[in-house]
Amino acid sequence: MTPLELSAARWRKSSRSTAQGGNCVEVADLATVIAVRDSKDPDGPKLTLSTAGWRTLTRQVKNGHHDPA
Repeated sequence: MTPLELSAARWRKSSRSTAQGGNCVEVADLATVIAVRDSKDPDGPKLTLSTAGWRTLTRQVKNGHHDPA
């Protein structure tokens, strides 16, 4: 599998993120996939999901299925 070129990706944080930092992720819509990274480690690993996979993940998070508490 060839890694995706992400150097030109336009990353954005959630509107719910605050200036105090914390547990934030950034996402980039790359047309064919959604890329996700840790905002505190922008040069670290990235996760890519299909758009359908991204929709499923965000729906599950909103419903509390991935709540670490």
